[in-house]
Amino acid sequence: MQKKTIVLATAALLVLLLSAWDFAMRPMLGPHGRLELSLLRSADSLPVIIGTYFTTAGRCAGCHGRDLQGIASIDGQGRDVNVVDDWRSTMMANSARDPFFRAKVRHESLVNPAHADSLQNKCLGCHAPLGMHEERLLGHDLFTLAHLDTSRLGMDGVSCLSCHMQSEATAGSFFSGELQFDSARVYGPYSDDQINPAIMQFFVRFTPGFGSHIVNSKVCAGCHTLITETADLEGNLTGDRFVEQATYHEWLNSVYSANGTQCNTCHMPRINDGILLAAEYPFLNPQSPFGLHHLVGGNEHMLRLLKQNKDALDIPATELQFDSTITRTQRMLRHHTLDASLSLLDRTSDTAYFALRLENKAGHRFPSGYPSRRAFVEFIVLSLEGDTVFKSGVLNSADEVEGHDAPYEPHHDVITSGGQVQIYEMVMGDVNGDVTTVLERAKDPIKDNRLAPVGFTSTHFAYDTTRVAGVPASDIDFNRNAFGEEGTGADIVRYHVPISGVNEGLHAFARVWYQPVPPAWNEEMFSHDHPEINSFRDMLEASDRSPSLVATDSLFLGPAGIEAPARDRVRVAPNPTSDGWVTITAVGAKRIMLVAIHDARGAQVLVAPQRLTDGVRVRLPDASGTYFIRMRIDGDEVIKRVLRP
Repeated sequence: MQKKTIVLATAALLVLLLSAWDFAMRPMLGPHGRLELSLLRSADSLPVIIGTYFTTAGRCAGCHGRDLQGIASIDGQGRDVNVVDDWRSTMMANSARDPFFRAKVRHESLVNPAHADSLQNKCLGCHAPLGMHEERLLGHDLFTLAHLDTSRLGMDGVSCLSCHMQSEATAGSFFSGELQFDSARVYGPYSDDQINPAIMQFFVRFTPGFGSHIVNSKVCAGCHTLITETADLEGNLTGDRFVEQATYHEWLNSVYSANGTQCNTCHMPRINDGILLAAEYPFLNPQSPFGLHHLVGGNEHMLRLLKQNKDALDIPATELQFDSTITRTQRMLRHHTLDASLSLLDRTSDTAYFALRLENKAGHRFPSGYPSRRAFVEFIVLSLEGDTVFKSGVLNSADEVEGHDAPYEPHHDVITSGGQVQIYEMVMGDVNGDVTTVLERAKDPIKDNRLAPVGFTSTHFAYDTTRVAGVPASDIDFNRNAFGEEGTGADIVRYHVPISGVNEGLHAFARVWYQPVPPAWNEEMFSHDHPEINSFRDMLEASDRSPSLVATDSLFLGPAGIEAPARDRVRVAPNPTSDGWVTITAVGAKRIMLVAIHDARGAQVLVAPQRLTDGVRVRLPDASGTYFIRMRIDGDEVIKRVLRP
């Protein structure tokens, strides 16, 4: 009976393989034959390299890339969602080509040349994982930048098998680039009975199967928590360890790890359309849900730089593909990262008191990842004529934040002058407690006030790798609510703005900007002379270094004593208004001209004024709240406050 079962199973397998082979060789209708389509696909710029353990994405693209017949990898709206084209213009795909990464690794190697090989091997374990781990599994020496230059596996960056071949049993247990793989086994989100493993096993010698970790944050853990060794200023290892990044552990220390929101929930959004996974196999069953391989974060600036230098860097992606990835990155930053809410606390004759509440919407700290990344708050108060009353956090012509103290800007709870600016960042300290941008010299964070995710607490088991530093105890609302409970994921910055007796109306603007490679971070690196460092400097200087806008809010303040200037010259009725209609009538004035109407947040609202013999009639928006009507009366500007319950 057992032999009969084996024979039947073998026969079924042969039938399946022969049907796949028969379909691949069968003539087809249309302008191109299968051989022509195969040749067209082979002209793709992705290299096909087959190693002992791994293969490049070019091999995977044969089935999972663009289907020239428009059948596979097409969603319900007819859009091409193939994983290869979405991936190839991401920072993940270009992690080994990233000129900032290459320059920084070279910088670290020049500072401590005795550690160069081990440093490079460590970094390349995540930035060139197929190349480094291929050599490791073969028992070869350390994998260095010199090896990377001739390794097509390494230059494939964080490629398909970097994730899909990770061991299910060990995912989430190894960090710092110590990735563990199952040889000849690849994992996906679909159960074995949903797919036909025999086809892939026969043609590319990998056996596909279901792996729960592939849709779990664990598959990201191996590289997105990184612990480095500390060296003193003479290059001697001290035995200390430094947490370069702990994005995975930040996620663990958040509400998202408990409610089932994984890394890929945001970075690889899933659609419910049934997707045919492989080109030229239309008899396969469509699979759902399907994870879009967008793989975007917040590094808009570096994506623009890569696009601008794609030929020099030999990047196999088109400008259009880069534009798609950049647009997705902007959407991630603007809509899924941070909420900003600006409010007025009080206004006296000489000071306006504002509160800016920032709430982190990411599943990790913001910013997260490599320590160069920072976010800063630009806060500006203007008069109604557009004159600057107050400014903080404005960039100068060198792309540095005005008011940034040397060697670093401390965390602020209250800002009272333009020389102070709120910057959310990690500042690394060396063995002497001095600021350093050399990663191997980092011993402790001097400052780490990056915004925590919702649910983050100092009592969580992962706090030792995600700790806050440099936030004074007097800032009682940093990640705390009014009762002192941790986990809000928010911070409130207060601005006490001197207005020197200015009684006119004011307009306040708050903007949060993200800057992944600020100028000061590069100063020490650019003091070294090496082709990779010089090349990055040239690319950086030629690039658009504008920071990325993350969140914004604004607020309009009417003049102090707002009713007094208008009381004897104009009447607005009814006030409050139940239906939104108000009539503005001249009282002892010759001419009324409506200028604008603003809501309580300062945004101008559109109305269609109706001219009357002695005034104007307007209808306010349906939303309840306070509105400010700006008008000119005999040439003088006055403002009336109107309430709509």
